[in-house]
Amino acid sequence: MIDSLFLALGIVLIVEGLGPMIAPNGWRHMVAQLSQQPDNQLRRVGGCLVVTGMVIVFMLA
Repeated sequence: MIDSLFLALGIVLIVEGLGPMIAPNGWRHMVAQLSQQPDNQLRRVGGCLVVTGMVIVFMLA
């Protein structure tokens, strides 16, 4: 179980690191735009990402 969690964390870190590695200027611009969004919109996007992740995990487990 703990091995699976570390594997998942490693995959997340790889995916998250691809943006700044491949296109640092585009990534910086995206982060600047996100920082200007209202809190409730960021919460909505975060909630959608969590639900999508849970559905993927449920389908694969």
